[in-house]
Amino acid sequence: MDGLRGLVADDPSWIGDYRLLSRLGSGGMGRVYLARSEGGRTVAVKLVKAELAAEEEFRERFRAEVAAARRVGGRWTAPVLDADTEAAVPWVATGYIAGPTLSEVVGSYGRRGSYGPLPEDSLRRLAYGLSCALRDIHGVGLVHRDLKPSNVLLTIDGPRVIDFGIARALDAVREHTLTRAGTVLGSPSFMSPEQVTGQRVAPASDVFCVGSVLAYAATGRQPFGEVASGVHAVMFKIAQEEPDVTGAPDGVRGLILDCLTKDPAARPTPGELAERLGPAPGGPSAAPWLPAELIARLGQHAVLLLDTDTPPGGQPPTVSATRAVPTAPPPAPTATERRRRRRWLPLAATAVVAAATAAAAVPLLSGRAGTGDSASDIPAGYVGTWSGPVLRDGTQTGQQRRFVITHGKVGEVVANSTSIGAAYECRSDGKLVSVTRQDGHPALRLDTEVVRSVPAGRCAALGEHTLVESGADTLTWAAAGRTATLHRVAPAGATVPAGLLGTWRRPNDDGYGSQQLTVRQAPAGSTVLTTVVVGRGGRCTAHADLYAAEDGKLTVGPSVVDHAAPGCAPSSTSVLSLGGDGTLHRAFLGDDKQPRGYSRVK
Repeated sequence: MDGLRGLVADDPSWIGDYRLLSRLGSGGMGRVYLARSEGGRTVAVKLVKAELAAEEEFRERFRAEVAAARRVGGRWTAPVLDADTEAAVPWVATGYIAGPTLSEVVGSYGRRGSYGPLPEDSLRRLAYGLSCALRDIHGVGLVHRDLKPSNVLLTIDGPRVIDFGIARALDAVREHTLTRAGTVLGSPSFMSPEQVTGQRVAPASDVFCVGSVLAYAATGRQPFGEVASGVHAVMFKIAQEEPDVTGAPDGVRGLILDCLTKDPAARPTPGELAERLGPAPGGPSAAPWLPAELIARLGQHAVLLLDTDTPPGGQPPTVSATRAVPTAPPPAPTATERRRRRRWLPLAATAVVAAATAAAAVPLLSGRAGTGDSASDIPAGYVGTWSGPVLRDGTQTGQQRRFVITHGKVGEVVANSTSIGAAYECRSDGKLVSVTRQDGHPALRLDTEVVRSVPAGRCAALGEHTLVESGADTLTWAAAGRTATLHRVAPAGATVPAGLLGTWRRPNDDGYGSQQLTVRQAPAGSTVLTTVVVGRGGRCTAHADLYAAEDGKLTVGPSVVDHAAPGCAPSSTSVLSLGGDGTLHRAFLGDDKQPRGYSRVK
């Protein structure tokens, strides 16, 4: 999250009781917004992706993790203030930490940080803060699972840890779709040996991650190598090889190596680390914990946060229901709104004084703010939903690929990709690597991670993906010898036609039992179809996700069997449509099944 950037057309204007001011970033779980409560408190609100919200496993664990996270106290974490785990799209609000991420300060994704590696005194304070944060997190039964530089924020009085407990909720969805495929979850360069080998993750795993974060902060390098050299090579080094801590100051090298011990039982506990480092000096007479150059820059953009009533880039979008639509400029504020605004203006005035004296900062330490740079690295022509047929060596494959591209910066997840064939469906998150090809020509280059595979183990990331503007509302996509001409289409959240909704049935071909389909309203990527087949072998149930709703037809991915019975097998990708006689037609792709007709259940 490297800066405030304006809301875009599909962003909501409110989440719960919080008015959104700007977008802070995005990732595997969803989007993060800067927001204010009616009382004037500035918060960070994380809105879960719709496809995750549709997964009951995610909801159950998200509910439990948020409840536990609310109990985490202490000065070293961002407090969980509010949440709605039962909303159609769940969200969680945390205290907004006014400071840059460790990755922004040190540098990441091949980009130079605003400072570089930290000196020894700063490293010791960083290690103490991280140890105390983990002690508080582990104390309520949580394991962070995704401690990395972008989840550590630096403030005037010490580091803060964010996003604790969230990774486990994501695992709830991914466990049954990815683990069997041999795909390891997490941020590869900052994982523990237990994570890369699929073992049980306990508090000691977070301690290993502290060692990796400290090594990175001390040297500017990841101790087991860059992901660019190969994800599996990095994971092998984490499990089998010694870390590279060359250049780390002598006073912290031993502590880092103790954290990076392969045996979880041999690592120090967070409490032992904190005791070893000693309490952090506090009070107004305490020396700054960061170098003078960083301290001098920490207050540079604080006023921007206070001025963020209208998001950067103009008027906030006007939202109807959950999607934004262009409207006339908003009317002048009512008397009630003016009173609300006055309630937080005194807080803002106080914060300006605090910024001048304590140099509190927003995450804009990189110095890009105010230089005229765009709020997004993605050219506007790429943003939207795109779809088209896939070719391999110039030959049609019968496969389709869809991209949903949003605004964002290099290093952030800016795209979701879905590939569908007759017998498989693959979904990936795409992290922006560059906005030019190797030859300097404008293009989007994405590093993708598979987040769902049907059937399990079928999907691979295909290496680097390239997208190039090739005409009006047209992109050319290429990856691993495959190409596609993608055309701009309606958003992926297109509505399922009302005529297809409901329950439908047909008798089995042998006259015994029946096949029953239930179609429900769902966004693309979520379960839209459930199937119950009762036959001589027993009762079989399955579900399938929506790929597209276009021209009155539903394209539904291959089914996943939930409860098997003898003779039960997954169905291939299919297209549902409504016949002129009011029956539901289902045509299958890529196999010998004949189209089937279903009658509506009264």
